Amino acid sequence: MLTGECIRALGAMSGTSLDGVDAAVVETDGARIFGFGESRYRPYSDEERAVLRAALGKWPGEGCDAALEVVQRAHLEALGGFEGVDLVGFHGQTLAHEPRGRGTHQLGDGEALAQALGLPVVWDFRSADVNLGGEGAPLAPFYHFACAQWMGAEAPLGFLNLGGVGNLTWVDPRKSAPEEAGALLAFDTGPANAPIDDLVQARLGRDFDEGGVLGLEGRADTGSVEAFLTHGYFHRMPPKSLDRDDFKGLPGMVVGLDDADAVATLVEICAASVARGMEHCPEPPARLLVTGGGRKNPAIMTRLAALLPCDVAPVEEAGLNGDMLEAQAFGFLAVRVARGLPTSCPGTTGVAGAVAGGTLSRPERAA
Repeated sequence: MLTGECIRALGAMSGTSLDGVDAAVVETDGARIFGFGESRYRPYSDEERAVLRAALGKWPGEGCDAALEVVQRAHLEALGGFEGVDLVGFHGQTLAHEPRGRGTHQLGDGEALAQALGLPVVWDFRSADVNLGGEGAPLAPFYHFACAQWMGAEAPLGFLNLGGVGNLTWVDPRKSAPEEAGALLAFDTGPANAPIDDLVQARLGRDFDEGGVLGLEGRADTGSVEAFLTHGYFHRMPPKSLDRDDFKGLPGMVVGLDDADAVATLVEICAASVARGMEHCPEPPARLLVTGGGRKNPAIMTRLAALLPCDVAPVEEAGLNGDMLEAQAFGFLAVRVARGLPTSCPGTTGVAGAVAGGTLSRPERAA
């Protein structure tokens, strides 16, 4: 793969919300975006989701075989059948994340996937960063930088991904490369969809608060929100990252509230966490573009617009696909790994220097 050559990379992402696998093609040389290709969504069944939920928090060797079968099968179905693909970026399913402890665990076998697809696969994106002292997350910021330049942005802007956990990327598109000092600042903001989805599933048997109905109907308990924001995480300087279950006491804070008020409180906690995080930005972004499932929740978007000092809009208003942005990011990062380019830096994960993470597995050629 020659520098400057356009590669059709197929990325896949299965987030902590456990809804399914996103797969999307991006055309790139690892620095610039030339175009976007086809995409596909492969949802997890209720049975598969239950298997994955049971595996959350587990580390290698702790009985993840059933979950691994789900991850491999779902990704093979999501990634198969795309035409003209040169390279695959496979994130896997995050089960546990302790960058200052046991490391990070993204379940998935990229070597086996490469053989099954007959394509080179880049995977295990986070381990190198963690091993060198970084948080290992978030990793999409280098792609956000490329998106900002593709948009023709001339002033700092923000990308907010609201999946199971929220993460914020502040981008200065005036810089020449994402690893340049001052080009990026990125970190996890706090809980996003995960606690809302978990509560609605436990209380009502639904996967999520469709249309943000409960969140809009309820009234947030301000005492619970203020108490939550005293958590030590919010006093740490970024870069910093979270695991899906880092705030295990959160469900207990809303246990005495009715369904609507409990959801509204969790919505407010999500939005207030983002507002607190925005205080770390070098300067307020001119615009905040929201991606991930949270952008489809009117309750969350309403509260973000009320709390933040800038325009808040879904990424679709900038011509991007908010359902597939994370999947595209791992296709983009796969090209960078294949070309030996950095995928994280001090401003994104706190690692000491620019790091090129990821493992490249190639399919065996038949004799």
